[in-house]
Amino acid sequence: MLIQLVINSLVAGVIYALLAFGFTITYGTLNFFNMAHGMAYTLGAYFSYVLRIQWGLSLPLAFGLSTVATAVAMTGVDRIAYAHLRTRAAPSWALVVSSIGVAIFLEALISLLFGSDTLSLRVGEAAPGYTVLGAIITPTQISILVVSTILMIALTFYLRMTLMGKALRATANDVEMARVVGIDPESTYRSTFALASGLAAIAGSLVALETDLFPTMGHTALLKSIVASIIGGIGSVPGAVVGALFLGCAENFGVWKLSSSWRDGIALALLMLFLLVRQTLARAGQESRGR
Repeated sequence: MLIQLVINSLVAGVIYALLAFGFTITYGTLNFFNMAHGMAYTLGAYFSYVLRIQWGLSLPLAFGLSTVATAVAMTGVDRIAYAHLRTRAAPSWALVVSSIGVAIFLEALISLLFGSDTLSLRVGEAAPGYTVLGAIITPTQISILVVSTILMIALTFYLRMTLMGKALRATANDVEMARVVGIDPESTYRSTFALASGLAAIAGSLVALETDLFPTMGHTALLKSIVASIIGGIGSVPGAVVGALFLGCAENFGVWKLSSSWRDGIALALLMLFLLVRQTLARAGQESRGR
């Protein structure tokens, strides 16, 4: 049972890590909570459904094209919904409200086009799982672990070694100084949105392959993105990954003792707990400095 819980925790954790990575770099670069981040997750799953089930493309090709399509779509959303607010130096809450409107619109559009019924990416019979130390791991779960791990390594290299990654980090640290050294913030914002949306799309496609897809699936994805980012320290990419793995473990070990219906409740409880702890520590720090 313990090995099974560890496997399930890792599978959930790496998916949350992809979501939290994108959510965190968006917040760090643009300084607002993108409440439409979960819709990139949903769009990725539905694009994969169209390409795989309706058009009959191979699974890798469908996943790749859905990732690109989602990145392009969400970058277009940035140009329409957020860029004009940025040029007018709108406060961060205005961008948050705009992102909520984007999420509502995209969810309604998906429901209109595909209906509210649950759809499936799987074709044929389900492949049997493998037994590892008494636990069962499915081929889909292995794919999730392998793909997510490769992506996280590639993203770490991207942020630390490439010019675009360094530009992203520089803009997140100080946008005015980034301008001084010749970095175009708007180009960085677009690349950030494309990267964050692409990661969410991959996560959505992988989860849809294991379970199913439906128009409101992005709600849970958004919740897990926020919780994992706050646990790890909002704005910290390594922290978001650690927070995602911690959240995956807490949920799976929690539902072992409780019930699967408590999964989202555990995430909310962790969110409130970490917010309270951080607020308490911040107040203690202010009081110590004031003495």
